[in-house]
Amino acid sequence: MPQNEYIEESIRRHGRRMDHAERKRKKEARKVHKDAAFAQKVHGLKAKLYNKKRHNEKIQMKKTLKMHDEKNAKQKTDDAVPEGAVPAYLLDREGQQRAKVLSNMLKQKRKEKAGKWNVPLPKVRGIAEDEMFRVVKTGKSKTKSWKRMVTKPTFVGDGFTRKPPKYERFIRPMALRYKKANVTHPELKATFQLPIIGVKKNPQSPMYTQLGVLTKGTIIEVNVAELGLVTTGGKVLWGKYAQITNNPENDGCINALLLV
Repeated sequence: MPQNEYIEESIRRHGRRMDHAERKRKKEARKVHKDAAFAQKVHGLKAKLYNKKRHNEKIQMKKTLKMHDEKNAKQKTDDAVPEGAVPAYLLDREGQQRAKVLSNMLKQKRKEKAGKWNVPLPKVRGIAEDEMFRVVKTGKSKTKSWKRMVTKPTFVGDGFTRKPPKYERFIRPMALRYKKANVTHPELKATFQLPIIGVKKNPQSPMYTQLGVLTKGTIIEVNVAELGLVTTGGKVLWGKYAQITNNPENDGCINALLLV
């Protein structure tokens, strides 16, 4: 468990108190009055900063409300006017188009953007901290236990310099550091050994991402310059994401699938 997450750990183990939802609702209802009282009382530079923050919040709120109103709003358009003879009672009417179409288009674009990063392994097994780290005893009589040794493969960049051993909290063994991965291109059905540029996201925890831990399901960035991939605009690609599909600690190598 990372430091300072004792409250989250307690909630996971024992749950919340019975009246948590009611207390939360009341607190949110009181917040409006508290904010109003603070806005009247505050002055000086603090008031300027507070008013700027409220101004931005209001703009965002208005934009959101406008987007919701657009769903059923009717807009005038020339395209929907019928050609040919029109009855007298329809002469003053103009064509109308519901803005719902626009709203649906935006939703569709968002869906496409979200679907762009569909990964081969959407779910992975959770790894406990006891499995990920080994406690390293330090001190003259080996009573201190604040150091941890990472038991899984890791990636560290070329410019990495270790902290002095006395102050190093997380130890990443040299034998478990990887610099290359066997990456398979799903369309070409070919595998290439490519250098790793960095760790984009480890699904286990943001801390593991920061430490560069390589476990099954981790998204890594690899150098694809030697594959000669180009964008639609004609630019040469050199960095692309791939997802690790094996357990590197068991196999002694990293197998990954390129996200095309």
